[in-house]
Amino acid sequence: MFRCLLQRYHYLGQRNCVGENLQYLVRERHGRPVACLLFGSAAWQCRSRDAFIGWTPAQRQRQLRLLTNNTRFLILPWVRVAHLASHLLRRVTRRLSQDWQAQYGHPIHLVETFVERDRFAGTCYRAAGWRAVGVTTGRGRNAPSAAPQGPRKAVYLLPLRADFRPRLGA
Repeated sequence: MFRCLLQRYHYLGQRNCVGENLQYLVRERHGRPVACLLFGSAAWQCRSRDAFIGWTPAQRQRQLRLLTNNTRFLILPWVRVAHLASHLLRRVTRRLSQDWQAQYGHPIHLVETFVERDRFAGTCYRAAGWRAVGVTTGRGRNAPSAAPQGPRKAVYLLPLRADFRPRLGA
């Protein structure tokens, strides 16, 4: 059901996830689906994220597995509940590291997401405590060159621990 809902209602659709990922299908009290959240591999490089953390390339290579990317977030189109998006982001990210530890044997210390500025304002991320730290180059995850391939996106980060920098810099 998760994959079908994303494929049908998310503007980017659903692609197969490679590597570590967690899917959250949120249901209301009667069992009807309300939202989908997908967390997967963090971007290999992101200048503003890496500067925010204070990473060297060697540290990034060693510690990137301790980050995840909120690659899809969908509130289903028929759901109309004020502040639901930021509420769900807060609830899910509170349990994300524990769930990741149970599934993959290691925690997550920081979550990232990339918001298309022409489509969205990032309001729900800001309301949920995420920090806007910069803008991407528009190159994309799998672009063959450094030239921009798509829209520049706002970079939002959410530290899951107060001591995330020393943990990620080890």
